[in-house]
Amino acid sequence: MNSKADNIVEILVTQEAVEKRVAELGEEITVAYRDRLPLLVGVLKGCTLFMSDLVKLIDTPLEMDFISLVSYGSMTRPSGAARITKDLDCVIEGRDVLLVEGIIDTGMTAGYLLRNLEARQPRSIRVCTLLDKPARRIVKIPIAYRGFEIPDRFVVGYGLDFRQIYRNLPYIGVLSDKITGLDRNAANRHSHRDSALTRRG
Repeated sequence: MNSKADNIVEILVTQEAVEKRVAELGEEITVAYRDRLPLLVGVLKGCTLFMSDLVKLIDTPLEMDFISLVSYGSMTRPSGAARITKDLDCVIEGRDVLLVEGIIDTGMTAGYLLRNLEARQPRSIRVCTLLDKPARRIVKIPIAYRGFEIPDRFVVGYGLDFRQIYRNLPYIGVLSDKITGLDRNAANRHSHRDSALTRRG
């Protein structure tokens, strides 16, 4: 099997830049929640590396929980329909919730998740995302803590995947269009590659 980095055409955010920014976010969140007991809710699976590093850099007591969902549609035509596959283990009513995402692009699935959690009556709910891709935004998402704003490229690494591969890259890299099937010349020939389940957004 080829190296996992062979199909990366550009390193968009280096490992060093990721580490520096995550530390800064940890400091910001520490200040904001100093007198509270925040519940960090990680959105699986894209948040895993980000959240793991982030919580170690938040210097105040906190709790953690995780939620997982699938969104329906293709990479190019998200439908906005979603379904929770792993719900929270704890009750969030009256809690200060910080939703931790690996990436927000269209905002459709993130919007669904926010509506679902807000209906459970937390005291507050904020969003923290490592990556923000505003060029694809359809639903406006109030992002309180943002790692990096990125262009409309298909990225992997640091928890983000393509068909479950590349999550363990220590940086954020742009995946070759020949792999994703998003290149213009191959779009029609390889349209069947678009899965019925698309990445969380």
